[in-house]
This record gives sequence, structure tokens and C-alpha cells, in this order.
Amino acid sequence: DGIDGFFARRFEVKTVLPHVSGETIDLCVDYVTYVFVPTLMLLLSGILSGWWGMTLAAVILVTSLYHFSDDNSKAPDNSFVGFPAIWNIVAFYLFALPQMASITSAIIVICSALTFVRWKWVHPMRVVAWRQVTLAATIVWSLAAAWVLWAGFPAGTLVAGILLAVAVYGVALSLRFGRAG
Repeated sequence: DGIDGFFARRFEVKTVLPHVSGETIDLCVDYVTYVFVPTLMLLLSGILSGWWGMTLAAVILVTSLYHFSDDNSKAPDNSFVGFPAIWNIVAFYLFALPQMASITSAIIVICSALTFVRWKWVHPMRVVAWRQVTLAATIVWSLAAAWVLWAGFPAGTLVAGILLAVAVYGVALSLRFGRAG
């Protein structure tokens, strides 16, 4: 994600293939990488299992379809409106910070429900307000996530604390941004 638009513009894909919508391709790729693959990983790993796990997986997939098809899912300040279907990040947290099944279920239900709440969620690269702090937090998060990937799941106590602190920062900043108009 993030580099596909650059390459499409660089190679003038719209000139070569004027009947192809780069925006549609981007949405499809984003849905697969942000939603479908993480949901599949949660199922295959056993974090989601049985009929309840399949139900939660369906909830993730369907609510994310709503988000991706919502023409008003981005605010003028470039924040997302409603939970932004970042199930790749949620899944990473569920692997890095193993939860009881009830907490995992609650996280999925709450995030899915927040898809329909017209609340702003900060995009770490595009939102101008608090950009330096948010970029610094994103870099710290990326280093902690890379450590977990290198060292293996679950995260150790220090790295888990860093991951949680960045999550709290992101949620707090989003709460500060408030409701979308």
C-alpha cells in the first residue's frame, strides 16, 4: 500500500489503460491486505475458532466492506471517519499481546461497531495536526513491531508496553479530533 499510486502515476497507467480505475484497484488491494488476509490469519491461527470465530470473521469482512464502500469515509483533514478497517494492525496486536477469547471477541465487536460511528480516526501520515508526534509514534511503533517479528510472538513486556502506549496515543488523539461533521 502507499507506493501503488506513485508507480501508477510514474508509469502513466491512466494513459496506457484509460478504462482501468486505479482507485478501484487500490481499494481491492487494500481490502485484501488490510482485511481479508488478517482475518484469514486469525482463523488459521486459531485465535478465531468454531462457529463464534467464523461469525466474528464474517463481521470483520462485512463491516469492512461497508467502510471501503462509504463515500464519506475520509474527512477533509484526511482523517478516517469510522473505524478505518485496519484489521492488519488489530490482528498484529492480537498475535503480539495474546488475549483471552472473550477480550478478543470484545475488541472485534467494538472495532466493528465503531465502523458505523462518525468519529475521526487519525491517519498517521496524512493528518497535519500533531504530525511530528504522530510520525514519531509511528516510527517507534514500527521499530517495536519489527522487534516482535524478529524475536517472535508474543511480545515481551517492554515491547508490549511500547505497542500499547502507541495504541493509547492513537486512540486519545482520535478522541481529541472528535466527531466528523
